[in-house]
Amino acid sequence: MDLKIKLEQLHQKVVGLKDQIGTEEATKNAFVMPFIQILGYDIFNPTEVIPEHICDIGTKKGEKIDYVIRKDDEPILIIECKHWKESADAHNSQLHRYYHVSKSRFGVLTNGIVYNFYTDLEKPNIMDEKPFFTINIEDIKDSSIKILESFTKKGYNLESILDSAEALKYIKAIRKEFEKEIENPSDEIVRLLVGRFFEKPLTANRMIAFKEYTRKALTTSINESISFRLKSALSINEQIEKQEEKITNSASIDENNDSKIVTTEEELEGYQIVKAILREKVPSSRIAYRDTLSYFGILLDDNNRKPLCRLHFNTANKYLETFHNGKDAGEKVLLNDLDEIYNYKKELLKTLENYS
Repeated sequence: MDLKIKLEQLHQKVVGLKDQIGTEEATKNAFVMPFIQILGYDIFNPTEVIPEHICDIGTKKGEKIDYVIRKDDEPILIIECKHWKESADAHNSQLHRYYHVSKSRFGVLTNGIVYNFYTDLEKPNIMDEKPFFTINIEDIKDSSIKILESFTKKGYNLESILDSAEALKYIKAIRKEFEKEIENPSDEIVRLLVGRFFEKPLTANRMIAFKEYTRKALTTSINESISFRLKSALSINEQIEKQEEKITNSASIDENNDSKIVTTEEELEGYQIVKAILREKVPSSRIAYRDTLSYFGILLDDNNRKPLCRLHFNTANKYLETFHNGKDAGEKVLLNDLDEIYNYKKELLKTLENYS
């Protein structure tokens, strides 16, 4: 099952149960262990997912960390848990101590809803003060899922994660500084921008004025950019609705001509081939078909907005129409044999990805 779907299911579980979860231990059992399982690790294998792992720290003996995840007999992730009502940012000192004595390059602090991932980009073997990556089960973003895939048992790659960690850390820092500048432009940014077109000295009074001008200019620019994107999105939606209306009208005509529509064995066989290809990524129950006078359409979720492909088998030559380029109009290819549909597996999977 897709990682995103599993996380969304966990989110639903969190929403339904959290008001009944009264302890840290219950949080671990109900929320954190399913999360670890989603990443592909065997929570019932104590050599892979080690609960209550002893981490002796200096003179302190017998201190325990909630979970250590091992891969190829090496610790790759240490996880410290808190009750879901507690902030996932408030207790990293404890994880910091555990990290120092662990061979793992990554530490996670979580309350079962927010997962903060840490590493040692600043100083070797000393956990950074701030996480390089955060995923919130209640606000799942596609970009976060892509990063999380690197921590799965199947997709784990140390070097790849470290490269991404450095990029994420500095992108987050730059974004934070940029947001500060939008809210309250610094003297440096004002001088940088204004100095490109204003040749007179920036006196104290002019600096005050230009700071306000800069703030308004940045805010206006961002708002206009957002407005443009919204208008573009609305325009695309209007085009989709018009296209859907055309399809609906066409379907209405087809309904009046039901007696003329004949679903052939070849069309059904082609449908089964497409379903077999796409079952690698989605359940077969999500792949539907609608037969019309013009073509045999195969859809995702029985939704006209999500055509996967069309079979044109009503003429002497047979064609497969694909939509992998994300265009309203598909691309037709000639089929000499139904088995040739398997040759377009890449295009069909690409079309499916466009709807995720």
